[in-house]
Amino acid sequence: MNGSFSELGLSAPLLQALETCGYKTPTPIQAQAIPPILQGHDIIGAAQTGTGKTAAFALPSLQRLEKSTGITRCLALVPTRELAIQVEENFKRYGQHAGLRIALLYGGVDYNAQIRALREGADVIVATPGRLLDLWQRHDIRLDKVEVLILDEVDRMLDMGFIEDVSRIINLCPRERQTLLFSATVEKSILNIAKWALRDPQIIDARSGATTAETVEHYVYPVESYQKYDLLLALLAETHFKSVLVFTRTKRDADRITEWVESTTHRVATLHADRSQSERTEALAGFKSGKYQVLVATDVAARGLDVRGISHVINYNVPDHPEDYVHRIGRTGRASEEGKAFTLFSPDEILYLQAVERLLGKTIERRRLGSFKYRFEPMMGNSAPTSLSTRRRNR
Repeated sequence: MNGSFSELGLSAPLLQALETCGYKTPTPIQAQAIPPILQGHDIIGAAQTGTGKTAAFALPSLQRLEKSTGITRCLALVPTRELAIQVEENFKRYGQHAGLRIALLYGGVDYNAQIRALREGADVIVATPGRLLDLWQRHDIRLDKVEVLILDEVDRMLDMGFIEDVSRIINLCPRERQTLLFSATVEKSILNIAKWALRDPQIIDARSGATTAETVEHYVYPVESYQKYDLLLALLAETHFKSVLVFTRTKRDADRITEWVESTTHRVATLHADRSQSERTEALAGFKSGKYQVLVATDVAARGLDVRGISHVINYNVPDHPEDYVHRIGRTGRASEEGKAFTLFSPDEILYLQAVERLLGKTIERRRLGSFKYRFEPMMGNSAPTSLSTRRRNR
């Protein structure tokens, strides 16, 4: 048991906001991270996706700011636009009784509204690295008074090639500050950043043995690559779902799948980097509201999508990086709700799947869809596949 939020030392305005949000009991990462952050310690926080990391750093950061001064004293740096929007929304929810001003900065949209928010005096800034540096170079932002620097999803920022931008932003902040580094994985590259960016940090590892949430049932559906579209539609037709998030490796596949799903009775939207910001915003808002039953996305959304009630995740392909598997299926089964995740697996992806299973420390159950007409018998084992021509001869 993790006790109650009141036992963590949070202020009355924050407790009131949590009650309004319907939060009852802190998650492990919240229970372990909030007290030392309130005490001023630097933190390296590791927790699997969907476990409440945002509240773990936002709540104590808001409390440390106490009241609005119109000076930026808290900076939260995140890798993607979608995650920036989610983090800013949560800061506003948790700080609804604190009277603090929060500015949201990300690329792909006009500068004017963001500059206006900065000029009005932002106590907290939530930003992606590129847009933050753009505004700093234009002299529209100052970071010399930052007291709390939050680096969220650091592993993802490194994967996306933001190491130089992140390092530069860290150096623009005062040396005398509190730094909170959060990540789903704690690898050597992240510890290398921590060595010079953090001071005597406390390491909090709230990951629970397995790297996937216990509330998620996940299975692999082996199938030849050229039958993946058909199997995806068959799964959608036979699955009783509230909402489905379909992950693809490429933007091209995302567009193709959207076209296929549109030909059915399912309402579908697309989310990837080639969509305009207005299209991405509309797709996400429509998925949240229930306008769209299916959202097809590339991994740009894997870390930043926080939508309650996603009942199913379908991986159209096995991700290149095993950690992305954890982040993808972590979009369902959130907030103690149950969810299911299916992965369509073709024989040429065996090395990717084996990497995922090594990360998880277990074999993922293989399944076949009884009503589906497979051209060739699906590969139900975990050994290297024979060639397609050999399997044809064997049949």
